[in-house]
Amino acid sequence: MWITDWTARAACRNADPDALFVQGAAQNRAKLICRGCPVRTECLADALDNRIEFGVWGGMTERERRALLRRRPDVRSWRALLETAKEEYERSVDVDGVDVDEEELVAS
Repeated sequence: MWITDWTARAACRNADPDALFVQGAAQNRAKLICRGCPVRTECLADALDNRIEFGVWGGMTERERRALLRRRPDVRSWRALLETAKEEYERSVDVDGVDVDEEELVAS
């Protein structure tokens, strides 16, 4: 499910904002804040669609986002692309976190 009010659920919502706008090796520490964030995908889509140039968003640095945008100039809406991908992923996993394909293997 896509979360439109993602900022209220972000792992970084109570963090020091300066911690996400760093350079060099400190960016890897900043990306750790995003690990496990429940709205990481929504955050990344917002940053890509709005061409946010600075900071770590959705677990990606500005350099990583620029590279992705260069590789995929055909994408008009990152939200649409990532929302579809997220929905497909969620459909492939049942409520208990067991992959549907694994269940089919066990049943055979």
